[in-house]
Amino acid sequence: MRIGLLLYPDCLPAGLFAAMDLLHAANLRAGRTLFEPLFVAQQPGKVECAHGQQLEAAQALADAALDAVLLPGFWSQSHGQAARTLSASTALLAALASLPRKVQLWSYCTGVCLAAASGRLDRQAATITWWLADFATERFPAVRWQFERTLAVNPRNATASGVNGYLPLVQAVIETQLGKEAFRELTRLMVLPRPEERTHLAFHTLDLIEQKDSLMRKLHMVAEQTPAGAATLAHIAAALHTTERTLARKVLAATGMAAAAYIRRIKLKQVSERLVYTRAPAASISAELGFSSDAGMRRMFKELTGLTPTQYRLAYGR
Repeated sequence: MRIGLLLYPDCLPAGLFAAMDLLHAANLRAGRTLFEPLFVAQQPGKVECAHGQQLEAAQALADAALDAVLLPGFWSQSHGQAARTLSASTALLAALASLPRKVQLWSYCTGVCLAAASGRLDRQAATITWWLADFATERFPAVRWQFERTLAVNPRNATASGVNGYLPLVQAVIETQLGKEAFRELTRLMVLPRPEERTHLAFHTLDLIEQKDSLMRKLHMVAEQTPAGAATLAHIAAALHTTERTLARKVLAATGMAAAAYIRRIKLKQVSERLVYTRAPAASISAELGFSSDAGMRRMFKELTGLTPTQYRLAYGR
């Protein structure tokens, strides 16, 4: 797999070096060359990266015959600064947009803004660093943003949040090629969390990463992507190719909760994430997540947390 590590003016290349190290380690573990990482840019030659650092691109992006491109972030401290970078990146965005469809585009941190601006994320599930949630929602409405996730993988693209977002992206590709056990041999204790956050007790243990059972993980993913009004036990069971009775039994055994209540709690956790990470009005959040009515969402949210959406945002928001 030939992977282009993309350099562009003012990019932050540290994650590219770390990704290259992991890919080389994977080759050693496999005893053969599974991954061929190389630095690319719009044109071969020196690229002025962030903080005055210069790096050499071996090949042009368009000429490198790549299977995937890893797009790092750029230095930004505000929404306005991110917008100015996008405005100054017209040629890069055109180059990304013109990549063959078979070339996967992986992006992380602020680099997700560039991937979204290129159009490569339209109508796809994607995530981004939490403080850019409002900017991304307003600027790229065609993207199906899922800010509660730290990693979103699609057949032709993948996105991750945080400056260390290269890690789950590279982990996903290594595990696909070598398996999870092999990745655990390559690196231990390297999963870096989002900034420490306070979470209401009602949503503890609801993170997808904490689900050990494969059926429960699939249930979470299906529930998150299903509009709340349609997220019935019957719909989820059909999507998981099981019966309502089997699903109800397994959810009760795993959580001690009725399946319908557990699915509803997953949807309300998505509400809580958007209240924490965005400034979107509660009514907009309710509509975005497919609740049948704003009043119904507010009632269920208060019954579960004891707080109205406004009170929750004041208590837990950033």
